[in-house]
Amino acid sequence: MTSQNTQQGSHHWVMTLELPGRAMNTLYGTWTPPEGATRHDVFMAIKSDIGQEAPEMARANVVFFSLEPNQL
Repeated sequence: MTSQNTQQGSHHWVMTLELPGRAMNTLYGTWTPPEGATRHDVFMAIKSDIGQEAPEMARANVVFFSLEPNQL
């Protein structure tokens, strides 16, 4: 079993984006929303971050989005 010493966010997210007929990509990670943030705020921030890292995906269709607490 591998131990990881990286700090994780308070929430785990998964987002699948599609450029119809061209590409589909599923991404995931963790995020700690700022105080008072809404689910929509987090959605928009994550989608914006993805668009900055991969400009071709900035206008992609969101096929799936999940945001859940990162604690079992």
